[in-house]
Amino acid sequence: MKKIGVLALQGCVQPHRAHVEAAGHEFVEIRKPQQLKTVDALIIPGGESTTFLKLLSTFGFFEALEEFKESKKPAWGICAGAILISEKILNSEQKSCNWIPMTVSRNAYGRQLESFETKVWDYSVAFIRAPQFESFAEGVEILAHDPRSNKPSCVRFNQFLATSFHPELSTPTPSPFHQYFFEMVEAASFPELTKPSFSKSLFPQTL
Repeated sequence: MKKIGVLALQGCVQPHRAHVEAAGHEFVEIRKPQQLKTVDALIIPGGESTTFLKLLSTFGFFEALEEFKESKKPAWGICAGAILISEKILNSEQKSCNWIPMTVSRNAYGRQLESFETKVWDYSVAFIRAPQFESFAEGVEILAHDPRSNKPSCVRFNQFLATSFHPELSTPTPSPFHQYFFEMVEAASFPELTKPSFSKSLFPQTL
């Protein structure tokens, strides 16, 4: 069992619980910076990125997040969370954690009313005011695309995962994206395992 922390300052937090617990791990709401030291991995959920930034500053999270990065523990940014861990953000000059060397465009998929569901890795996911992943530095792996636009929608860089969509809002649990992330968490204890063992069966079209 691993402790999976979900940043619980705002946004889509509770839907992750079912996916975490279905995989046999412990779900931990992260509300204080010091809690980051107690978990094996971190999910930064979807929400509103500028609100996230204000709350991260208010509660003194930035230094703790930098320490978390240096710990080499896996982290997963979803929608707004993906924006927060990207290097460069278009459509809005804002601070980021700069964990993945990629450029994203905020709200590229439109407003709330333009949200939609589609299948990625044969699993239903929701694009809700989603960012678009525009460009990447060397070393960023593209793991999945949005089938409507064929734009990258799931990427990995070292111990970091980012998805522009929400897989936590669908069933069954755990989602294949949660499964992949949990395999990353397990493999973090064994550096010689560079990819989750079942990755090719999940997305043979990209590997």
